[in-house]
Amino acid sequence: MKLTVVGGGSTYTPELIDGFARLRDTLPITELVLVDPAAERLELVGGLARRIFAKQDHAGKVTTTTDLDAGVEGADAVLLQLRVGGQAARLQDETWPLECGCVGQETTGAGGLAKALRTVPVVLDIAERVRRTNPDAWIIDFTNPVGIVTRALLQAGHKAVGLCNVAIGFQRKFAALLGVTPAEVHLDHVGLNHLTWERAVRIGGPEGENVLPRLLAEHGDAVADDLRLPRPVLDRLGVVPSYYLRYFYAHDEVVRELGTKPSRAAEVAAMEKELLELYGDPTLDEKPALLAKRGGAFYSEAAVDLAASLLGGGGSPYQVVNTYNNGTLPFLPDDAVIETQAAVGAHGATPLPVAPVDPLYAGLIANVTAYEDLALEAALRGGRDRVFKALLAHPLVGQYAYAEGLTDRLIAHNREHLAWA
Repeated sequence: MKLTVVGGGSTYTPELIDGFARLRDTLPITELVLVDPAAERLELVGGLARRIFAKQDHAGKVTTTTDLDAGVEGADAVLLQLRVGGQAARLQDETWPLECGCVGQETTGAGGLAKALRTVPVVLDIAERVRRTNPDAWIIDFTNPVGIVTRALLQAGHKAVGLCNVAIGFQRKFAALLGVTPAEVHLDHVGLNHLTWERAVRIGGPEGENVLPRLLAEHGDAVADDLRLPRPVLDRLGVVPSYYLRYFYAHDEVVRELGTKPSRAAEVAAMEKELLELYGDPTLDEKPALLAKRGGAFYSEAAVDLAASLLGGGGSPYQVVNTYNNGTLPFLPDDAVIETQAAVGAHGATPLPVAPVDPLYAGLIANVTAYEDLALEAALRGGRDRVFKALLAHPLVGQYAYAEGLTDRLIAHNREHLAWA
């Protein structure tokens, strides 16, 4: 089995490598190819990857290349984890929206739109090259904004499934609090990528006992602290929102906070510098502890599980993924991409039936889906007016004066990545 990681020079990659090594019985990789245009970073990461495989007695071969076409040729699955513009672009995404009084964040709001505009054309080009060299390969998208990028891939006819680590993070957290194994925890996870709620936590599968009320009663303070939301909010909602919902539920508070501390991008850039120095140590043969602070917790387990199921292996029968709605949420178009529990196999991902969604959540889901429609149109066709309309539709913007100012700033900061600008 050959698996290719596009963006293999990312500092995330050793987390992925560690999962491939530990879970080799689930996903028996014979060749792993890391592809990245940044040759120097790629060699540092590739060297550590080979040492991790060797330490854990993994027989698979790890190769590196800057040649995308060569890297994806013959691959059974291609995992996308790229960041167009690097951390420098992320720093801008987190900075200029604050000038207009809006949240600066890399996956939602104005910053998320900027990332989508930079990313969608690049991902579609990569996917076309995968299709030319190996049309049967699955594409697993971990590249943010996952919902918009996955929708672009699916609409272009690619065999693609989107993946995020939010759900598996909740699954692991809840399992630890409840004293059960993660495999026993089944989430009623509903919404869009980075806009989801856990409406039930079931033990033993989709029909198991819902222990969410007990979880909130006994561990609500710990859950609220992780989400940085007041405990009474969770008690009133009776659900667990994704931590990204704080940008919506406490927007102005977050804007004030972001204006008084270094950006997350600056923190990550400093962390990446230190990580790359560690990766260059020829004696290092395991992922360093610092990597846990980089983000992407349990990313490797989720990626292995999904790839194994898509390739006919031993993955879990139900997984939270990003895929076409196809009537699952009746208030959305069929071709909207939702994030939900799905039955995953060689056929792809089929969403499980979802109980009716409370208007409190359905309204926001529908609003952001409309924004994503406009964002994808702007990413595919370009144009200042399309950017403005997408921003005006986003619930974190929503005022024409803000949308005008954000449009000017987005274009000014991203000209080198926008062919139409």
